[in-house]
Amino acid sequence: MFIQTEATPNPATLKFLPGKVVMENGTAEFRSEEEARAESPLAARLFSIPGVTGVYFGYDFITVSKEAQEWQHLKPAILGSIMEHFMSGQPVMSGAGRAEEADQEGEFFDEGDEAIVATIKELLETRVRPAVAQDGGDITFRGFKDGTVFLNMKGACSGCPSSTATLRHGVQNLLRHFVPEVEAVESV
Repeated sequence: MFIQTEATPNPATLKFLPGKVVMENGTAEFRSEEEARAESPLAARLFSIPGVTGVYFGYDFITVSKEAQEWQHLKPAILGSIMEHFMSGQPVMSGAGRAEEADQEGEFFDEGDEAIVATIKELLETRVRPAVAQDGGDITFRGFKDGTVFLNMKGACSGCPSSTATLRHGVQNLLRHFVPEVEAVESV
């Protein structure tokens, strides 16, 4: 098994490409070892490596976030854990697991804004998310209120120094261009 790695704009996060489908449907993000142990054998295995602070699963990639350790010390252990997991035949998620669709439960917007929200979601799905996934992250819609779009940053995007610039100059400008009702974009 050959696992490729790619740098992300977030220096504390590295993207791993195992050459296999990681999450057939949706995405999953873990920010604690307890959460990982309850839901994902692979995430639990990665959290057992000292210094790992976050794990995110996309369709065909895994992003791992770290504390202060250098990648040269963590990378071999992470690669070994990913390889061992896929060779073991264990599932990535326990049981049915959770997927990004669960995020929709917490969405908020006024009923009268349904058409605007549909356009915003379409733009995010077709133009923003594919680009952000290439950097090992994801952006999902959380809400729309008083001209402000609220988005959730995941994976490499969460805590990335350039995420503010991505939101302000990339996503905000795109949404304002196509949806005049959008005045601002904020991360939640």
